[in-house]
Amino acid sequence: MISSDLRSGVERLGDLIAEARVIVPFTGAGISTETGIPDFRSPGGLWTRNRPIPFDEFVAHQEARDESWRRRFAMEETFAAARPGRGHLALAALYKAGKIPAIITQNIDNLHQASGFAADDVIELHGNTTYARCIGCEARYELQWVKSRFDEHGYAPDCSACGAPVKTATISFGQAMPEREMQRAAELSQHCDLFIAIGSSLVVWPAAGFPLMAKHAGARLVIINNEVTEHDSHADLVIHHDIGETLGPFVRN
Repeated sequence: MISSDLRSGVERLGDLIAEARVIVPFTGAGISTETGIPDFRSPGGLWTRNRPIPFDEFVAHQEARDESWRRRFAMEETFAAARPGRGHLALAALYKAGKIPAIITQNIDNLHQASGFAADDVIELHGNTTYARCIGCEARYELQWVKSRFDEHGYAPDCSACGAPVKTATISFGQAMPEREMQRAAELSQHCDLFIAIGSSLVVWPAAGFPLMAKHAGARLVIINNEVTEHDSHADLVIHHDIGETLGPFVRN
């Protein structure tokens, strides 16, 4: 069912939420755009302005590492200023009410944690850009540590423990998906009775397979996204409206 009317769509969504015992949300960049963080594929999105730097290029070339960190520091003000939007807060309210055991996200902005989710209950398929890790020994570094050395030496630093490159704790093109997170996402998808995909284009695989996995396991599937997705025909409810307006009625103080 594709809802052309926002009000009826929200009412139907409310009914599905009330009927569900276990809800698993799956979020993409669209849930964060109202917070000021641009998405990737839309006109004006990050990938229309900069070519993504593949993982093997990052590893092989100091110049690629320098450019990657220049881009990240250029975005720091945007990420630092972002606060959870209505979509984040609505999902956090359902989490606090015991409806949501954990959330699966393609986002790297840490806003689900900021909205009230425990860090262990945020399944980050693409990592987190608010801190860094050594790609060798996996030592954690704060961004300020990287920036101070970048500013001092003029190039991206390596790990002080093992000498391997340090990058944001995100998953780049060509980098292996995190096994533990993928396994947890699969388990959640197969053991819910309502799966809500929010703000994702659902074109990045294997992550895009989780909504279908949930549907095939017997869950009802809701898709909330401004644009049409390839999964719309499989959904029990599709809402092509602004995410903040759609989920705003579910925000609880």
